[in-house]
Amino acid sequence: MSIEKPALRPKNPRFSSGPCTKHPGWSVDALKGALVGRNHRQPEAKARLELALKRTRELLKLPAGYRVAIVPASDTGAVEMALWSLLGARGVDVLAWEAFSRDWVTDIVEQLKLKDVRALLAPYGDLPDLSQVDCDRDVVFAWNGTTSGVRVPNADWIAADRKGVTI
Repeated sequence: MSIEKPALRPKNPRFSSGPCTKHPGWSVDALKGALVGRNHRQPEAKARLELALKRTRELLKLPAGYRVAIVPASDTGAVEMALWSLLGARGVDVLAWEAFSRDWVTDIVEQLKLKDVRALLAPYGDLPDLSQVDCDRDVVFAWNGTTSGVRVPNADWIAADRKGVTI
């Protein structure tokens, strides 16, 4: 079997990972000194991360007691930060029907060890019963379950006068 070479080429050949391209003038020389392929626990990599945290704290002029963290540059990283920073003042309803939301159940129950957690689970690819959500509690869910292809159809089930945080 032979594969035909595509006749159509991208308009911008500076391909990069994610939904972005490398800027014009980018060169592989930009990676000189980069610690590619190194574990973040390796001494030089750990020192660079600590320096980045220190510089970020100084740049932002954060008050004593505030913490700086580095997380994956993704939606999941942002949600993780929100879970760790915002939950705990009240009970939590966490909805799970796909890979990421199931990970969040684990994070909330096993890592954060919150006591008042209701996990509203559904089989992979199905939505849980949204009418069971108590908006006086904090609510955590994946709007678009990319691993299962199932998304929440609308926000009608989220009370406008909710007392809890919605993540």
